[in-house]
Amino acid sequence: MELSHRFGVKNFVFASSSSVYGGSKSTFFSEDESVDNPVSPYAASKKACELLAYTYHHLYKLNVTGLRFFTVYGPRGRPDMAPFKFIDRVSRGEELQQFGDGSSSRDYTYIDDIVDGVVRAIDRPYSYQVFNLGKGSGTSLAEFISIVQKHVGKKAVIKVMPDQPGDVPYTCADVSKAYDLLGYAATVPFDEGIRRTAEWYKNEYQTQVVETPKPGLKQCPSYADILSKPSNPIVKVVSQEQIKPQRRVLSHWG
Repeated sequence: MELSHRFGVKNFVFASSSSVYGGSKSTFFSEDESVDNPVSPYAASKKACELLAYTYHHLYKLNVTGLRFFTVYGPRGRPDMAPFKFIDRVSRGEELQQFGDGSSSRDYTYIDDIVDGVVRAIDRPYSYQVFNLGKGSGTSLAEFISIVQKHVGKKAVIKVMPDQPGDVPYTCADVSKAYDLLGYAATVPFDEGIRRTAEWYKNEYQTQVVETPKPGLKQCPSYADILSKPSNPIVKVVSQEQIKPQRRVLSHWG
């Protein structure tokens, strides 16, 4: 933001998160809600970004738009996020952790819809605005697992776990403001988004990131496997002599 102010950037757009809504009891999270009580460090960091962005707008008249993303997923998505992890584990026949009774719900948003919202925000400068970018409807954890099983074609091995501290039980975006001011509306249903993601996983991830432990048996390494094996060609190990005082640094090529 400092560089944007100094060099006269006309529109600063940044990513916030639906996590700022914390333990809100609303059916649909609206940008008008108070988000002064974050329930996790991640949510607190996103709220801090929104506050700092407003300060730069106030002091330097910088046009700023914050986008509260609602659980983004899709091909080449983050391997630590539920959509990739679930597809990965069900495909391998590995145990899947279900936190809670399966009733918790998220507004999962396919990457194409998020990109559309980002581009619209860049093309439509506002003095200072915050928008929700989501699908506008929630999907329960139980339904999520069922959809993954359908498109992977395998039964999930489920281990039920206690709810995670600080986890928000329900997130769903009120996207009416984004629709009115940006013309944004999600177009990819969750079932279709998971189908596309599972197809990418099968056709690209499994065929390009592959190891062969035994003759005739191919197994796609998990994300943890990739990071834990320095011999893997997509992992670079930086030695203690190269970077100090850190003991060891693993850099994952992205």
